[in-house]
This record gives sequence, C-alpha cells and structure tokens, in this order.
Amino acid sequence: MAPSTIDAAAISARLDRLPDTRSVWKLVALLSFGLFFELYDLLFTGYVAPDLVKSGILKPATAGLFGMTGLAGFIASLFSGLFVSTLLCGYLADRYGRRTIFTYSLLWYSVATAVMAFQRTAFGLDFWRFVGGLGIGVEIITIGTYLTEIIPKRIRGRAFAVSQVIGFLAVPVAALLAYWLVPAAPFGFAGWRWVVLIGSAGAVFVWMIRRELPESPRWLAQQGRLDEADRIVTQLEARVRDEYQQELPGAVEMPPQPADRGKFRDVWDVPYRDRTVMLIVFHIFQTIGYYGFANWAPTLLIQQGITVTNSLLYTGIIAAAAPLGPLVGVFIADKLERKTVLVWTAGASIACGLAFSQVRYSVWIVLLGIGLTLASNIISYTFHLYQQELYPTGIRSRASGFVYSFSRLSAIFNAFIIAFLLQRFGVTGVFIFIAAAMAIVMITVGVKGPKTRGIALEELSSR
Repeated sequence: MAPSTIDAAAISARLDRLPDTRSVWKLVALLSFGLFFELYDLLFTGYVAPDLVKSGILKPATAGLFGMTGLAGFIASLFSGLFVSTLLCGYLADRYGRRTIFTYSLLWYSVATAVMAFQRTAFGLDFWRFVGGLGIGVEIITIGTYLTEIIPKRIRGRAFAVSQVIGFLAVPVAALLAYWLVPAAPFGFAGWRWVVLIGSAGAVFVWMIRRELPESPRWLAQQGRLDEADRIVTQLEARVRDEYQQELPGAVEMPPQPADRGKFRDVWDVPYRDRTVMLIVFHIFQTIGYYGFANWAPTLLIQQGITVTNSLLYTGIIAAAAPLGPLVGVFIADKLERKTVLVWTAGASIACGLAFSQVRYSVWIVLLGIGLTLASNIISYTFHLYQQELYPTGIRSRASGFVYSFSRLSAIFNAFIIAFLLQRFGVTGVFIFIAAAMAIVMITVGVKGPKTRGIALEELSSR
C-alpha cells in the first residue's frame, strides 16, 4: 500500500483481512503466557488460604465486618489494588501504548508478589498483596485491549478463547502445587510461600519473551504515527503471506477514522453511555458469582465438614476443568452472539451453585464444582472480549478499565459479605446470595447488551 493511502482506516482494514496463520496465533500465544501467570497470581488465593490460616498469619474469621486480619482482608487487599489500577491507570495504555504498559506492569506485580511470599504478618501480607494487585489490574486490561486490536475480526472470539485456555491452565497448576506443597512444606518453608514464589518467578520469564511483541498498529495509527503502524502491518503481512502461500484477501474499505486520542468523558456520550451503565451493573454482580466460588471453594467445603486435605483434593480436581470453559469457546465463540453466551452461562452458574450448596457426596461436589467452573470461565473469556469491543481505540483501554474497576470494587466488599453470610447462614446462604447476583447479570445483559459478533471494531464504535 502506497504511503499516500495510509490512514487509520486502512491500517484497520489490512489487519482485519489477515488469514489466521501461524504468525497471527503466535501473537495470541505470547500474550497468553503472560495471562497464565496473571491468573495464577489472581486465583491461587483459594488454594493457599487454609495454609495461611494454619500458619497463624491469618484468622479464619474477621474481627468485625471489615477486619483485616482474616482471609477476607487478604482477598480485599488484592481487589483494592485491582480496583485502584483499573479505575485510575487504564488511561496509561491509551497514552503510552499497549506494549509498554503490559510489559512493565507484569514486572511490577512479579516483584511485589515475590516480596509478599516472605511476609510474616497480616499487615505485610495485605500490603504487598495490594501492591501486586496494582500491576495485575493494568495488565489484564491491557492484554485484552491489545488482543482486540491486532486480531482479525472474524476470529476475535476464538483468539480470546485460546488465550484464556492457556491462561486458565494456571488454575489446575496452582491447585496441584498447593496440594503437593502445602502439606509437605519443603525445606521447612511453608507450602503457601512456595506456591506464591513459583508464580512470581515464571512471570519474569514471560516478561523476557514478550519483548518480541510489536506495538498495536491500531493504537499507533490513532496516535497519528502512521509510518510506524504501516511498517508493523507490512512486516506482519509479509510473514502471513509466506505462511498462507497465496495473495492475501483484499481489504474491505472502511470509512475514514480520525486520529483522535479521545477523552474519558466520551464514555458518557451516545452510544457509549448505555454500554457503560450496562457493563458497570454487569461487573458489580458477575464478580460475586465468579470470585465467590473461586476464592472460597476450599473454605466452603471445610465448612461442610470436609477435611483440609480432601478440600484441596476436591478443589484441585475441579480446578482441572478451568481451561475447559474457554476451550468450549474455541468452537462456539465466533458462532454465537456474545450477549447470548453471557446470559445462558450465568443461568447455568445459578443452577450449579444452588445444587452445590446442598450436596455432601464427593462425586456430586466435584461434578457441580466443575459445572460452576465451566460456566464461570466461559463468562470470563466472553466478557473480556465483549467490553473491549464496545469502545473505540482512543478510549478502549481506559473505558474498559473503568467499567472493569467496578468488578474489583465489588470483590472488595464481596469478600467481607461472604465471610459474614458464611458465619450467619452457612454455605446455603452464600450460594443464595450468588444466585441472586447472577440473575441480575442475566437481566442486565439480556436487555441492554448490544450485539458484536463478526462486526468490525470501527463499525461498532460508530453505532
């Protein structure tokens, strides 16, 4: 393409017409390895919780509704960091670039998590969990933004599903490591500390690999850096053409796209205002369902009379199903509408959760736990893509970060509310609370969610 014809619309059209060859999927894989360690760090809480209590650093219950010496305070510290970073730092990737921000945020949380592994007080544990959460929050949003912008529109769903398959492999890995290391405490070093350090060390390795990734061409074009965007796309086209072994499909002409950096207030303009309100409500309540089970599963089982060792074994088996949810998405993601998937899987989580609260036999505990995990992780990969699709390039990262921050805020209070409900109303009370939250998710997305499947990002932005 001649330099005189280079503009933001042309860059977007050239990316969307690319066949899904090895080079395209390599970009997905490199980002996904980073997501693996983010999800590892985000979700190991439930598996190390019994050991943290056993070691005396944390208490099983909180002193008052918002006490910080118990498990609820530890969970709330992470989500406080996630809330601050997603609310206030989402603009960084819109201002400084996707590649720069996700590279350094990964290194940030690796260091903070390593320091946390050596803490011996509840305050130290909570403080460094908060600091690590700052890095994780920025990282998750930026990865989603990058994937959305560089992957051709017809495989966006599959790309997110594959990314989350790789990412959610972290869940069974964390569960199995906890199952092996927590009882053993190798070299006299508490098992929970080993679980934390392993994740931190792996993230540094991925940070080194990620330096191969280019900047997002869509972001460069939107910043007016058209020559750089053209150079990256031209190099990617050359590699894809060699792998495709024929000429690339023609690019579909798009309307001119302004090089407008956008401002936060744009999220309240038409058509984004309704999308923003819908996503805020969605995130407040989906978090109750997702983390209410993920972070509390071993503790909930112990409350039902299961021993610590068996609790970790059962949750380890359940965790092995974590990548299967997004794996289902590899086959359905670009065939079913995003909002439809969110509504039906929220309904499935209600059914599985209420049944889980009533069973006592190990087979049913595992089967219903797997059902909950599958539903939750299909919801996860779907909404991470869905929220990115609903905003234009100029505000994509900060807008997604803003609405996503409400899930982090919800999780802070959710931890204390579940601890309170568990103490007063038992496991059944917890799952009735979760079911009510997921019912609100179904209604909100079903009524207000727009359709996005197979539509160019620029077209979605103009609707």
